[in-house]
Amino acid sequence: MLTPKGRGSLSETAFQAMRSTSPDYSPLLSTPADDAEDLHVTLWALHELHYRGFEDVDDDREWQPELIALRRSLEATFERTLRDRAPDAWPEGDFADAFFAYVASHDGASLAAQVQRHTTHEQTLELLRMRSIYHLKESDPSAWLVPRLPDRTKAALMELQFDEYGGGDPTRLHATLFARGMDDCGLRDEYGAYIDDVPLEVLEENNAMSLFGLNRRLRGASLGHLAAFEATSSIPSRRMAQGLRRLGLPDSMAEYYDEHVAADAVHEQLAVRTICGSLLDEEPALRDDMFLGAFTCLDLEDRFARRMLEGWAA
Repeated sequence: MLTPKGRGSLSETAFQAMRSTSPDYSPLLSTPADDAEDLHVTLWALHELHYRGFEDVDDDREWQPELIALRRSLEATFERTLRDRAPDAWPEGDFADAFFAYVASHDGASLAAQVQRHTTHEQTLELLRMRSIYHLKESDPSAWLVPRLPDRTKAALMELQFDEYGGGDPTRLHATLFARGMDDCGLRDEYGAYIDDVPLEVLEENNAMSLFGLNRRLRGASLGHLAAFEATSSIPSRRMAQGLRRLGLPDSMAEYYDEHVAADAVHEQLAVRTICGSLLDEEPALRDDMFLGAFTCLDLEDRFARRMLEGWAA
């Protein structure tokens, strides 16, 4: 993957510095972002230095102090935004019961229901392109947590991750299944291939997962995000599979979603009761951050869904 196209003054300055053989880092912290897209495409690229990197950026730039300083500054801005969007108080009582009730009470827009019954062939392919930014590295943001957790929580998370990573079979990784479906649909299946096409809402979704996963102090938010993601995946996955078959798209793409219908029905219990529950037994102060992660997952998905539905209606 090459660095994405700049979307403003900050991203163009940062990407030029990242690619240059003799970079000038001095303008980085003094160049403001033109808008939210400029900020988030910059942050996305800085996060990617910790995943697979870029073909046109030296690997040693991952820990370049000026780039780390910029990343920390942008993360701080984004975290303030996420916390400002969140409610002032979280549900009380038994954590698992309160968490499931909180997720169930969220009344957001449903892209899966739209695909199930109404979207055109091209609209559905557009949605798959948007989803590919995360699904081609599925579960990777959560993997950052493993060494940061106590033993019982770590073991439970690894049980979930083992399924996400194909149960030891490299052909069954969920990211591999999605890539196979993309290819069979005639779409590009390379990691990050459509980053220049995605809107702000997709960048925010991906940046939130990386922000939570890469910062140890936000481990509670990361697990709360994971739990909300798993708890809201099974039924939408069934609807997606039905919609893909309605449109006659390749079975391999529908099979990716079939895989999540049964798996995520189990994963939601594992994520909420065992993973989050065991961590709260040892660190009860992380409860609010778990709800912050859950809210962020639901809120950002709702923002993305409304963006897509408005575009399709127009």
